[in-house]
Amino acid sequence: MKHENLLDAEAGEMAAGDALAAPVEVRGREAGGTRKTQIVVVGGGAGGLELVRRLGAKFGRKHHDIILVDKNLSHIWKPLLHEVAAGSLDANLDEVGYRGHCYRWGYRFFQGSLDGIDRETRTISLAPMLDETGKEVIAGHTIRYDYLVLAVGSISNDFGVPGVKEHCIYLDARDQADRFRTKLLNHCLRVSRAMMKNPDADEQVKIAIVGGGATGVELAAELYNAAGALRHYGLEVFDESRLNVTLLEAGPRILPALPEKLANAARHELTELGVTVKPDTQVIEARPRTLATSAGEEIEADLMVWAAGVKGADFLGELGLQTNRRNQIIVRETMQTLDDDRIFALGDCASYTPEGSEAPVPPRAQAAHQMAGTVYANIVRSLKGKPLKSFTYQDKGSLISLSRFSTVGSLMGNLVGGSLAIEGRMARFIYTSLYRLHLIGIHGWIKGLFLMLIGRVNRIVRPKLKLH
Repeated sequence: MKHENLLDAEAGEMAAGDALAAPVEVRGREAGGTRKTQIVVVGGGAGGLELVRRLGAKFGRKHHDIILVDKNLSHIWKPLLHEVAAGSLDANLDEVGYRGHCYRWGYRFFQGSLDGIDRETRTISLAPMLDETGKEVIAGHTIRYDYLVLAVGSISNDFGVPGVKEHCIYLDARDQADRFRTKLLNHCLRVSRAMMKNPDADEQVKIAIVGGGATGVELAAELYNAAGALRHYGLEVFDESRLNVTLLEAGPRILPALPEKLANAARHELTELGVTVKPDTQVIEARPRTLATSAGEEIEADLMVWAAGVKGADFLGELGLQTNRRNQIIVRETMQTLDDDRIFALGDCASYTPEGSEAPVPPRAQAAHQMAGTVYANIVRSLKGKPLKSFTYQDKGSLISLSRFSTVGSLMGNLVGGSLAIEGRMARFIYTSLYRLHLIGIHGWIKGLFLMLIGRVNRIVRPKLKLH
């Protein structure tokens, strides 16, 4: 049962605003009794975290109460999850703790999962937080808002294929990437030990990746990078030749977002590494250690990864807001929802189709960054009583990293028709720069530059693989 008490924003000031002794209704008030303007952002991904940083830096805590809600305690940039899964990146070094970040930038953080929205009272409800044993740690409570921003990202779309949820691993969050890495290392250890006992044994780690988009392609390449380094970390007889990676794509070619020439170059690079690329291959069922295709083929694998597309989380369709068939919240050009001017949505959970376009803005990190900028500007404008600005998506192109082996992509997107193709070192430099811009977006210039320097040092002094 939910109880509603009044929490004073100043008296209850905490760097980690989730440490509540009892269920409450979170309301912000100034010392004189005047109600603060309360802006609540649900989702601490790339767009949401950048937004609360900018709002906190703009308004501070005197007259405004900026609140971030997320079910996790830390942020990791989603495009890096394939490196976390392969062990090439230690997420503990790159994650951003919300508690420390909120203290630095003047907002509050509450850990929790969105359970519902009451638009009449302008409150959101958070589900109870449970520990691993199912015991309640934080009771369900409500948070008042004057403006609400939904930035909860996306989840993998299994398209209703039987057995996928039970037998495949997604790479939507850090815990899933960690789970994959643990299973991968266990299989590599099994093969290494078998080879030590019998050098002539034909032992392999079989991995099937469903989805030839950026995540699937980058993971396939990163696996070979990691496998090549394992011999230096105790697996003396293991190398990349013991990997058997199959990349399955239902469409006619991998990387449909890139020009065909670049997609072919990426396929050639993967093939050279040892990846079996199978386009025009539709998976119709996932079974224990087996994927069944529409052509009647059965593909055996020790590990099966599903990276065949994204959709909005199921609960988004239950909030009383209009959604599309992929469960994304439909927004207008101002990033406001169709049903409520006080509620915005951005990033992968939002669907916006520009006027004159047949397709919505693609769910990419660059889109979330640009949407966050528009939402920030429109909240500021709304508070000042000014007209809101329209969102204009600027396609900067797409870049795909094939680990240390290569990088391919097209730059400037709709500015030059996506015809500026780049490969090699220049593409790798620009790809790395995208993450650096992300660091600046969530930390500001000074700390962002320091973190880039620290990251450079860590690549030299830290182990190249995370093995635990």
